[in-house]
Amino acid sequence: MRLVITADTHVPKRARDLPAPLWAAIDAADVVLHAGDWVDVALLDAIEARARRSIGVYGNNDGPELRARLPEVARVELAGLRVAMVHETGPKTRREERCAARFPDCDLLVFGHSHIPWDTVAPNGLRLLNPGSPTDRRAQPYATYLTARVAAGRLDEVELHRLPPR
Repeated sequence: MRLVITADTHVPKRARDLPAPLWAAIDAADVVLHAGDWVDVALLDAIEARARRSIGVYGNNDGPELRARLPEVARVELAGLRVAMVHETGPKTRREERCAARFPDCDLLVFGHSHIPWDTVAPNGLRLLNPGSPTDRRAQPYATYLTARVAAGRLDEVELHRLPPR
């Protein structure tokens, strides 16, 4: 199962649309995970129309229309991998411990908010992934998103994709 993991797209406030390489990855993926801050429901509609399967949560910049369609926390099993997704996890200090306590029954936590790519493992084995942002890199050198594969309950081939400057 091929995954695309993105967050903090902020369309159309930070960009008019997603970058072409991300759309190509979405078209090729089996599942798209979006960890919030869509900003406009039109992007949710566009991803749902193109993706084989889309799972998302709302973020702090998402208004009532998105909050009516998306949960604050999503939980799903993908090919045996227990996944949770949330937009915000709080400060980076002690993030692994906090998230392991909040999501003790999960293998993977996808989150956003910081626009900073993150890939760590909590003491209990929970993998934490933040894809950064494909449209608003803030202080990061590149705009980014992630791809990965899931098979038999295992996550592998996690790759951070750096997008060319706009």
